[in-house]
Amino acid sequence: MLTVWVLVCAMMALTRAEALPEEKAEKDDQAAEIDLVARTFRYRCPRGWSRFNRRCFHFVPRPMTWAQAERNCRSMRGNLASVHSVQEYHKIQKLIMKATHGYKPTWIGGSDAQEENVWLWSDGTTFHYSHWCRGEPNNYFGWQNCIQINYGARKCWDDLWCNRHLPSICAKRSY
Repeated sequence: MLTVWVLVCAMMALTRAEALPEEKAEKDDQAAEIDLVARTFRYRCPRGWSRFNRRCFHFVPRPMTWAQAERNCRSMRGNLASVHSVQEYHKIQKLIMKATHGYKPTWIGGSDAQEENVWLWSDGTTFHYSHWCRGEPNNYFGWQNCIQINYGARKCWDDLWCNRHLPSICAKRSY
Protein backbone atom coordinates (compact mmCIF):
# COMPACT_ATOMS: atom_id res chain seq x y z
CA MET A 1 0.00 0.00 0.00
CA LEU A 2 2.84 2.36 0.86
CA THR A 3 4.47 1.60 -2.49
CA VAL A 4 1.29 2.45 -4.37
CA TRP A 5 0.96 5.67 -2.39
CA VAL A 6 4.59 6.66 -3.18
CA LEU A 7 4.04 5.87 -6.88
CA VAL A 8 0.84 7.94 -6.99
CA CYS A 9 2.58 10.86 -5.28
CA ALA A 10 5.59 10.58 -7.59
CA MET A 11 3.33 10.43 -10.63
CA MET A 12 1.40 13.48 -9.47
CA ALA A 13 4.62 15.35 -8.81
CA LEU A 14 6.01 14.51 -12.25
CA THR A 15 2.74 15.39 -13.97
CA ARG A 16 2.60 18.66 -12.05
CA ALA A 17 6.27 19.39 -12.81
CA GLU A 18 5.66 18.95 -16.53
CA ALA A 19 2.66 21.29 -16.46
CA LEU A 20 4.49 24.08 -14.67
CA PRO A 21 6.56 25.29 -17.64
CA GLU A 22 3.40 25.49 -19.77
CA GLU A 23 1.55 27.38 -17.04
CA LYS A 24 4.54 29.67 -16.55
CA ALA A 25 4.76 30.36 -20.28
CA GLU A 26 1.03 31.07 -20.40
CA LYS A 27 1.31 33.41 -17.41
CA ASP A 28 4.33 35.12 -19.01
CA ASP A 29 2.35 35.59 -22.24
CA GLN A 30 -0.59 37.04 -20.29
CA ALA A 31 1.71 39.35 -18.33
CA ALA A 32 3.38 40.55 -21.54
CA GLU A 33 0.00 41.19 -23.13
CA ILE A 34 -1.24 43.12 -20.08
CA ASP A 35 2.01 45.13 -20.06
CA LEU A 36 1.61 45.99 -23.75
CA VAL A 37 -1.98 47.14 -23.21
CA ALA A 38 -0.94 49.17 -20.15
CA ARG A 39 1.91 50.86 -22.07
CA THR A 40 -0.39 51.59 -25.00
CA PHE A 41 -3.01 53.28 -22.84
CA ARG A 42 -0.86 54.56 -19.96
CA TYR A 43 -0.23 58.09 -21.19
CA ARG A 44 -3.29 58.89 -23.28
CA CYS A 45 -4.77 62.29 -23.91
CA PRO A 46 -8.35 63.23 -24.72
CA ARG A 47 -9.27 63.88 -28.35
CA GLY A 48 -7.97 67.28 -29.44
CA TRP A 49 -5.09 67.25 -26.94
CA SER A 50 -1.42 66.50 -27.73
CA ARG A 51 0.82 64.40 -25.50
CA PHE A 52 4.34 65.37 -24.46
CA ASN A 53 6.28 64.07 -21.43
CA ARG A 54 3.28 62.52 -19.68
CA ARG A 55 1.23 65.67 -20.07
CA CYS A 56 -1.48 66.68 -22.49
CA PHE A 57 -1.62 70.12 -24.12
CA HIS A 58 -4.52 71.87 -25.82
CA PHE A 59 -4.51 75.19 -27.72
CA VAL A 60 -7.60 77.34 -27.13
CA PRO A 61 -7.89 79.91 -29.95
CA ARG A 62 -10.67 82.00 -28.35
CA PRO A 63 -9.16 85.19 -26.85
CA MET A 64 -9.79 85.53 -23.11
CA THR A 65 -8.30 87.29 -20.12
CA TRP A 66 -5.74 85.28 -18.17
CA ALA A 67 -8.27 84.50 -15.41
CA GLN A 68 -10.95 83.46 -17.92
CA ALA A 69 -8.41 81.25 -19.70
CA GLU A 70 -7.39 79.59 -16.42
CA ARG A 71 -11.04 79.01 -15.53
CA ASN A 72 -11.62 77.53 -19.00
CA CYS A 73 -8.65 75.15 -18.59
CA ARG A 74 -9.96 74.09 -15.18
CA SER A 75 -13.33 73.30 -16.74
CA MET A 76 -11.39 70.76 -18.85
CA ARG A 77 -9.67 69.39 -15.70
CA GLY A 78 -6.40 71.19 -16.43
CA ASN A 79 -4.65 74.52 -15.91
CA LEU A 80 -2.98 77.06 -18.09
CA ALA A 81 0.24 75.36 -19.16
CA SER A 82 3.34 75.45 -17.02
CA VAL A 83 6.59 75.15 -18.99
CA HIS A 84 9.51 73.19 -17.56
CA SER A 85 12.02 72.90 -20.42
CA VAL A 86 12.97 74.36 -23.78
CA GLN A 87 11.69 71.14 -25.40
CA GLU A 88 8.29 71.63 -23.78
CA TYR A 89 8.25 75.27 -24.87
CA HIS A 90 8.99 74.27 -28.48
CA LYS A 91 6.22 71.63 -28.35
CA ILE A 92 3.76 74.30 -27.22
CA GLN A 93 4.95 76.65 -29.97
CA LYS A 94 4.43 73.89 -32.56
CA LEU A 95 0.85 73.39 -31.33
CA ILE A 96 0.18 77.11 -31.75
CA MET A 97 1.84 77.15 -35.18
CA LYS A 98 -0.23 74.16 -36.33
CA ALA A 99 -3.48 75.77 -35.16
CA THR A 100 -2.85 79.36 -36.29
CA HIS A 101 -0.16 79.06 -39.00
CA GLY A 102 1.88 81.52 -36.97
CA TYR A 103 3.36 82.16 -33.54
CA LYS A 104 0.49 84.05 -31.90
CA PRO A 105 1.04 85.59 -28.48
CA THR A 106 -0.66 83.16 -26.08
CA TRP A 107 -1.30 82.88 -22.35
CA ILE A 108 0.52 80.27 -20.26
CA GLY A 109 0.02 79.66 -16.54
CA GLY A 110 2.69 81.88 -15.00
CA SER A 111 1.77 84.81 -12.77
CA ASP A 112 3.34 87.05 -10.14
CA ALA A 113 0.04 88.60 -9.05
CA GLN A 114 0.46 87.47 -5.43
CA GLU A 115 3.92 88.97 -4.95
CA GLU A 116 5.85 91.06 -7.45
CA ASN A 117 8.62 89.14 -9.24
CA VAL A 118 7.77 85.85 -7.49
CA TRP A 119 6.56 83.82 -10.46
CA LEU A 120 4.25 80.89 -9.79
CA TRP A 121 2.53 78.37 -12.05
CA SER A 122 -1.24 78.06 -11.72
CA ASP A 123 -0.89 74.25 -11.53
CA GLY A 124 1.30 74.54 -8.42
CA THR A 125 4.48 73.14 -9.99
CA THR A 126 7.86 74.76 -9.35
CA PHE A 127 8.80 77.69 -11.58
CA HIS A 128 12.38 76.79 -12.55
CA TYR A 129 12.49 77.30 -16.35
CA SER A 130 11.82 80.57 -18.17
CA HIS A 131 12.37 82.04 -21.62
CA TRP A 132 12.03 85.77 -20.92
CA CYS A 133 12.68 88.34 -23.62
CA ARG A 134 15.56 90.74 -22.99
CA GLY A 135 14.52 93.26 -20.33
CA GLU A 136 11.56 91.16 -19.20
CA PRO A 137 9.77 90.79 -16.91
CA ASN A 138 9.58 94.55 -16.48
CA ASN A 139 6.16 95.05 -14.82
CA TYR A 140 5.51 98.00 -17.13
CA PHE A 141 3.39 100.62 -15.33
CA GLY A 142 3.21 98.30 -12.31
CA TRP A 143 0.45 95.89 -13.33
CA GLN A 144 1.94 93.28 -15.66
CA ASN A 145 1.46 90.05 -13.73
CA CYS A 146 0.74 87.33 -16.33
CA ILE A 147 2.92 85.60 -18.93
CA GLN A 148 2.33 85.72 -22.66
CA ILE A 149 4.57 83.66 -24.93
CA ASN A 150 5.64 84.21 -28.56
CA TYR A 151 6.24 87.88 -27.89
CA GLY A 152 8.19 89.97 -30.40
CA ALA A 153 10.61 88.83 -33.07
CA ARG A 154 12.39 86.39 -30.73
CA LYS A 155 9.11 84.64 -29.72
CA CYS A 156 10.07 84.80 -26.07
CA TRP A 157 8.14 85.48 -22.83
CA ASP A 158 6.75 88.82 -21.72
CA ASP A 159 4.84 89.88 -18.64
CA LEU A 160 1.54 91.46 -19.65
CA TRP A 161 -1.60 92.94 -18.12
CA CYS A 162 -3.81 89.99 -17.17
CA ASN A 163 -6.96 91.67 -18.50
CA ARG A 164 -5.75 91.48 -22.12
CA HIS A 165 -7.56 88.99 -24.35
CA LEU A 166 -5.29 86.28 -25.82
CA PRO A 167 -5.58 82.65 -26.92
CA SER A 168 -4.27 80.15 -24.37
CA ILE A 169 -2.60 76.78 -23.87
CA CYS A 170 -4.07 74.34 -21.35
CA ALA A 171 -2.21 71.38 -19.88
CA LYS A 172 -3.05 68.38 -17.73
CA ARG A 173 -1.50 65.07 -16.79
CA SER A 174 -2.07 62.24 -19.22
CA TYR A 175 -3.97 59.21 -17.99
